[in-house]
Amino acid sequence: MQPYEERLTAPRTWWLVSVLVGVAMALILLPFGTLPLLGGLVGGTAVAAVVTSSYGSPRIRVVAGSLVMGDAKIPVSALGEAEVLNAEEARAWRTHKADPRAHMLLRAYIPTALRIEITDPEDPTPYVYVSTRNPEALSAALDAVRESAA
Repeated sequence: MQPYEERLTAPRTWWLVSVLVGVAMALILLPFGTLPLLGGLVGGTAVAAVVTSSYGSPRIRVVAGSLVMGDAKIPVSALGEAEVLNAEEARAWRTHKADPRAHMLLRAYIPTALRIEITDPEDPTPYVYVSTRNPEALSAALDAVRESAA
């Protein structure tokens, strides 16, 4: 069984926006002198970069019989059929087909996704939506865990 691990990285434009936030902070602090200007540039850029990194780079893993996506950890035994979504279908499931009860690790900058049914009758969540650059590999990893448990 091959373990699966993926980190969704934020787009380059988000990092550019982080630098622009630092420039904006520097301009705000410009009337107070050069040292506050530099502090605003460095501090604003650093804070924006931390926010970009923490939101824009979640991890998706299949380990120890569980699907771990961001902060969620779901046992593979509670997961049903996985559906690989191309860019068009993923967009539909992010918008007009979306169920508000679903658990979604949604990143619109990732065009493809995997939609996995929840089979646990105690769980009101109908499905899990995972933005992933390689939905086929994630689906195969989940299938491998199911096969090894059987």
